[in-house]
Amino acid sequence: MKVLLLYDYPPAPGGLATQGDLLCQGLRSVGVEVYSAHYDSPLEKEWYYRHFQPDIVVGVGYWGYTPQLVLHPQKYGVQPVPWLVANGYIANYQEVLNKLPLILVTSNWVKEMYVRDGIKGDNIVVLPVGCNTGSFTPLSKDHPQVKAVRDSLGIAPDELMLLTVGGDACSKGAREVMQALAQLEGKVPKWKYICKVWPQTRTQIQNAADQELAEQLGIQDRVHYVTSIVSRNYMPYLINACDIYLGPSRLEGFGMPQVEAGACEKAVVGINAMGMLDTLVHEETALLAGVAEKIVIGEVTLGRESGYADNHKVIFETPRTVDYRADVNDIREYLLKLMNDEAYREKLGKAARLRVTEKFDYRAVARQFVQLVNEKLNLH
Repeated sequence: MKVLLLYDYPPAPGGLATQGDLLCQGLRSVGVEVYSAHYDSPLEKEWYYRHFQPDIVVGVGYWGYTPQLVLHPQKYGVQPVPWLVANGYIANYQEVLNKLPLILVTSNWVKEMYVRDGIKGDNIVVLPVGCNTGSFTPLSKDHPQVKAVRDSLGIAPDELMLLTVGGDACSKGAREVMQALAQLEGKVPKWKYICKVWPQTRTQIQNAADQELAEQLGIQDRVHYVTSIVSRNYMPYLINACDIYLGPSRLEGFGMPQVEAGACEKAVVGINAMGMLDTLVHEETALLAGVAEKIVIGEVTLGRESGYADNHKVIFETPRTVDYRADVNDIREYLLKLMNDEAYREKLGKAARLRVTEKFDYRAVARQFVQLVNEKLNLH
């Protein structure tokens, strides 16, 4: 089998790039001939089609990437197999996607979203995102590189470090977490809440709104937003520096940071919805807050990035859920338990590591990919 992988290549530290790059590494580890190219590089993609002659082209993205991931390889007679995430709704390209013999998605929830929005479910198969369990492995707080992270973030030895990582923190549930933390005054040990986010205009605006909320709640001195580009090499040490990973996300098709935290034997607080129904097991590997609210829309305005003319309005016959809100009361109760019970944190973390190693290690995902592609497409 010869595979061309399309993603944000060379890989940036973001989720989609990591998703593609770990599949590439995993396929090479099991003997598959594979190359990578940027999904939006028609010149390099055509070069691979002509000289490498791949059996399939696997593209990482969401439905809006259909021209780059599906239509472009089809133009050259190569079979596309998109590996898709969801962004709340699928508003276009149903006809194109429904003609494909195989579509990969990152979780059962993502599959439900595509089926809900007009994609036939027969050829949609769940392939989880891989995790490098050799890099994301438990390290003690005394490990020099872990200690250096805590020192750089101003975490005292007797303080609990709570952590959320994302493009912005709000979409990962940070505002719900802050509301819960504000209700725990005097009931838990000393703590600091670190929100590690990426530098972009959207993030700056959201950071300001989040920090205003922290001030209103009276916890601004213990909520620290860290806006910085970091490499994937840094992430295992950042996660190992924390005591509890907080990711009750508002929208999550898989939950890569939550899985990586589990690989580092960290207790995780998630949400009982979306991709985390696949990746986390409530009261066994993590604690999942209930859904307090669903944000529903009846229409959306899209443009050329989604295959429409500018300012094209899409009206949904059935309103679409595009966002979730975790129950603040649940988060409060879970934090009260976890922050006061180190043994319970360790129990959840150890179970999480076992589950991630078994189900989400990138080599296991690669073997699963080879098996399902052979079954669905008759490739060997």
